[in-house]
Amino acid sequence: MSQNLESQNKLEANFSMLVMSIASSAAINLGLSPDPASGVNEINKPMAQFHIDLLIVLKEKTKGQLTNEESKLLESLISDLQLKFVNL
Repeated sequence: MSQNLESQNKLEANFSMLVMSIASSAAINLGLSPDPASGVNEINKPMAQFHIDLLIVLKEKTKGQLTNEESKLLESLISDLQLKFVNL
């Protein structure tokens, strides 16, 4: 039983999870979410910019290789994070 539950809770490593992980790091560095280690919301613009740039590199390098859903997710996250970055 516990093995069944364990396999149901296992996260799947895929492109969307990678993008969400990088976007989460950007959000933390934009002060939108607390740092998991400290629990404090802090702004670190250079690191936020780095993570946004990583997403842009992924977008450029995977052009034409993504599903429609993956492409929309990536574009949406980049746009949202860039808007939040310039509004700091």
